Amino acid sequence: MPSSDPAPSPAPSPDSSAEPSPEPRAAESLRCPCLGGESYGNCCAKYITTAGGPHALFPPTAEALMRSRFSAFALGDADYLLRTWHPDTRPSSLELDPDQQWYLLEILGTERGGYFDQEGVVSFRAHYRSAVNRKLKDALTETSSFTRQDRQWLYVEALELQ
Repeated sequence: MPSSDPAPSPAPSPDSSAEPSPEPRAAESLRCPCLGGESYGNCCAKYITTAGGPHALFPPTAEALMRSRFSAFALGDADYLLRTWHPDTRPSSLELDPDQQWYLLEILGTERGGYFDQEGVVSFRAHYRSAVNRKLKDALTETSSFTRQDRQWLYVEALELQ
């Protein structure tokens, strides 16, 4: 699910004479790309922006990891995608397609993958459009497996693609 375009900036306020907010703060107040119902700052950002750091927060379920990975695709964060990929199946590098803009995630179902599970399966449909021709739209339907190592959920592989 490749894309490298950042989240859109919010519309300027009527008194736009003030300097704009720093980009990360503006992005954190926007709706999360995973459409989980929260702002990006209260949803996937807490996992993506702390990943790999000493105070890293981990998604608590396989579905939460799937949502954060979709957000990473939507925001073009290949590093987060690689960090949350199981080492046995992770590619050595990941090049995201800048023409694909990921804009809608539908969770179709989950099996296991909860707070006390070690394995889980998430089925989803991810919608994207062309950055060059926004009228060209398509979707990827996938069933993916996840595993938990220590406290961290990791993406393992696609079990089924459509």
